Amino acid sequence: MDDDKAVAEEPRDGLTRREWLLRLGEFTALAGVAGLAPRMATARSWLEQQAATSLPPGLYEPSPKHLIHALSSRALPVIPPGSETDYVQARQGPYEPQFFSPEEFRVVSRVVEILLGKVDSAALAESTEWVDLRLHSAAGVRQAARRLDPLHRALAVAYYGEAQVVELETSDSQAIVHAGLGALEERTQEKLGRPFLQVSASEQSDVVREISQAPQETPLRRFYDLLRREAIRGYYTSNSGLKELDYKGNAYYSQCPGCETKQS
Repeated sequence: MDDDKAVAEEPRDGLTRREWLLRLGEFTALAGVAGLAPRMATARSWLEQQAATSLPPGLYEPSPKHLIHALSSRALPVIPPGSETDYVQARQGPYEPQFFSPEEFRVVSRVVEILLGKVDSAALAESTEWVDLRLHSAAGVRQAARRLDPLHRALAVAYYGEAQVVELETSDSQAIVHAGLGALEERTQEKLGRPFLQVSASEQSDVVREISQAPQETPLRRFYDLLRREAIRGYYTSNSGLKELDYKGNAYYSQCPGCETKQS
């Protein structure tokens, strides 16, 4: 055994680096296969005992709540009590729009459905919720962009380009959507004599197709372009969209993936 290895294996405060890594591996494997009960209490008790032992320099104690939550939950997650991390809470009941009124949300949902084409109802719901939440946070995002440190802004300009940064600082997407919804209802009334939601599905599609050809910088065209852009973004963050992209994140592996070498 060389000197470096001997130093690495030398116990510090009763726990070597190798022992800690091995025991942590045992703990995570236990948490990963046990589910939420009944072995979670045993695993947590084990880690709490280890917390009393100082770790070697350069190693930091993991949060048992975070590890158990990440490796154990497979369906609806259980939020660890007193956790330092914010988790998405499972929604109870139908989605309540944060930016749109209920009537506006129904109109936007129908326009998004036309824009996306044939998608399942879950993907449509997730996409429309994305649009609502993006608009709900738009004003705060704009204010945060205006308060960027000059060095951070310069970095953003270098990466995204001046035009995109200026648009983020100045564009009022909330006003664009409200103006567009009003113009959409006005156009539908002029053309068909009824509100958008009261005309047939084919007539609704015709109206949306018409506003896609409206002159640039008109309220209808700006509304159409913004809603189309956010609907696409929303779809590709939905479960269906992520599957279509063959997204591999939001998961963990029981063993390291890699290429399988076939022996000839």
